[in-house]
Amino acid sequence: MSSDGSRRNSPTHDALSSTPAASRGQGAALEHASPWPHVEVRGQLSIARKEWLHTNGAGAYASSTIAGMHTRRYHGLLVAALDPPRRRHVMLSHVDVSVRPVRQQGAPAERRASWPRWDLAKHQFPGIDPESSSFYLERFDQDPLPRWAYAVPGGELEVTLGLVRGENAAVLRYAWSGADPVMLTLRPLLAARHMHQLLRENGGISQKVELRAGAARGEPGSGRDRAVMGEVRVQPNRALPRICFRYQGTFVGSQDWWRRFEYLGEQDRGLDFLEDLWTPGHFETVIGAEPVHLLVAVGALPEDEPENLLAAASAAIRAEDPGPRRPLLERRLCIAAEAFRADAAPRPGIIAGYPWFEVWGRDALISLPGLYLVPRKTEAAIRVLRAMIDAMQDGLVPNRLPDAGEPADFHAADATLWLFEAARLLADAVGDTHPFVTGELLGALRDAFEAAVRGTRNGIHVTADGLFAAGRQGEGAVDGLTWMDARVAGRAITPRAGCPVELTALWAKGSETLARLARAAGDDRLAERAEAAASAARRGFAARFWCEETGYPYDVISEHAQGEGAFRDASIRANALIAVAVDPACFTPERAASLLDRVRLELVTPAGVRTLSPADPGYVPRYQGAPDARDSAYHQGTAWPFLLGFYARAARRFSTLGEHVVPLLHRLAASTAANEIALGQVPEVASGEPPHHPGGCFAQAFSVAELLRMIAWDLPAPEPGGPAGAPPR
Repeated sequence: MSSDGSRRNSPTHDALSSTPAASRGQGAALEHASPWPHVEVRGQLSIARKEWLHTNGAGAYASSTIAGMHTRRYHGLLVAALDPPRRRHVMLSHVDVSVRPVRQQGAPAERRASWPRWDLAKHQFPGIDPESSSFYLERFDQDPLPRWAYAVPGGELEVTLGLVRGENAAVLRYAWSGADPVMLTLRPLLAARHMHQLLRENGGISQKVELRAGAARGEPGSGRDRAVMGEVRVQPNRALPRICFRYQGTFVGSQDWWRRFEYLGEQDRGLDFLEDLWTPGHFETVIGAEPVHLLVAVGALPEDEPENLLAAASAAIRAEDPGPRRPLLERRLCIAAEAFRADAAPRPGIIAGYPWFEVWGRDALISLPGLYLVPRKTEAAIRVLRAMIDAMQDGLVPNRLPDAGEPADFHAADATLWLFEAARLLADAVGDTHPFVTGELLGALRDAFEAAVRGTRNGIHVTADGLFAAGRQGEGAVDGLTWMDARVAGRAITPRAGCPVELTALWAKGSETLARLARAAGDDRLAERAEAAASAARRGFAARFWCEETGYPYDVISEHAQGEGAFRDASIRANALIAVAVDPACFTPERAASLLDRVRLELVTPAGVRTLSPADPGYVPRYQGAPDARDSAYHQGTAWPFLLGFYARAARRFSTLGEHVVPLLHRLAASTAANEIALGQVPEVASGEPPHHPGGCFAQAFSVAELLRMIAWDLPAPEPGGPAGAPPR
């Protein structure tokens, strides 16, 4: 029963009729012929509040609302990765644009003051309704670079933003279509601070502005005028690199603070939401038939021409589209996947989520098959895995590589187990005897296996009956070692110290994978030990995890079946779904079918899979509010899109729905993908109850990766040509 006393419809019914609000409002987007985002704004600010994301392939990104009115501290036109892909800083927050007619140079000042001027920027300030002023934005496109079209009297100004691939630099291109030229005023607003912080007006900022004489740039002999480009350099935060501008026209120095920007998304999250921004001045340039450019960079400016930089950025992203022969949702997800791959960084990695997540081991390894193996980027996948292996300690994969540059965090047990899954699928793609598999990956898996067998940090060990244990209860407790790791005031919201169900399944399958790779490499002794570990884990799983009363596995059990401290948690959670998808050999077909029936009836929603059954007293129906409220709901009923991939893999094998499960899964994938916060991306979570409002990170790596894997590998292709990648063995 629900909290209002009414009987809940089954999620099967929900998936057909209770589509998330975002899906109902934007379902047409998935039927549109193009996978590239397009929004007709027509001057309506309410339409322009959705977010967008653009990245550079090395950890830097740009993001805001379509209106350019920031709602998060993480928004900005150049959020640079100073130690790619880490140490991300909001350097350039805005470039405000004003348009005015070009008049005779000798006109008196009082007459110039009466000339019209159209301010295109939108901001939220205290006590001022942004709806009360004119809004000139006609449309927004991201095909693949973000592009805004503003209609003002006399013509249309088109603004394109492109981040330079692999560099902390951005190009802004301004193109005017109108009978007469106009004057553009471009005012950069700088934050120059870490992305998690906010800037306030202070006397410590350096207001020095360095000007460099202009020089002609362009293609000699092309028949086009070569633009004269000036350069400006500033270093408002002495602890950070300088910010450089290359511009056309005139720079007018007028250092000042713009105060009290309100970021209402931060306010909704119960956090500080006011910021002051600093400007060194503004650029003025006349624009006619030829576009003008503003190039912004951290440290040093790129040498190439702005149009070439834009073309390279566009080509890199456009290449991710598998083309019109593939289903539209698959194309959209392939394009979205590009944002998380920091392949151009010196130490390649996977950004777990935008805007605030860092490089996380668990998330990267869950995401790797969808982000890399589906689109056949095996060499890049190897580089990511090599970087992850290099960071291992004591047989453990780091859970987090902090963005601020602190030491790696190893407070996780499952991150290492997901390495075995990624290794299995990579070996499927490149072969068991590939030099990386035998020379590097096998050694890392061996180290992880030996560490678990003998015991390693945080109580991680294999029990006498073959189960995988992690954490400790009681005095000196260590918890939060699985993905359900939320804490409030130091207290674990979902305590799972003991033997969690999905960890033992991952251990069993991982041991089988190790045996396979060891056998291929000629290490029969290791192969035999790993095979024995897999068999013991599956026997122990079958003997101890099944709960006859619920027809569902226990979520976590104690190491010892009897005696003081023995326990069995019968909560209906999504972790058993992960277990059956990862290692079906842990289940009989009857148990697997029973499990999936319960998942379908209590956990599956049109926005992802709930983390806890609504029938549980601890169920939290909505993910919203201040940090403590959100953390309390995080794994207590909140729906996660990435879990839908595990449901698809298990349901194709064991569901009692038979042939009807495939169309259901297609509908679930479409509705989950449509429940978006940022255009073209899949969010981290959604509320467990209708209308399943999306929340958390607006773009999550394993959300995109698992939906892409599901569409490309796990479901029959709706047209000839086969999936984008090769399905796993």
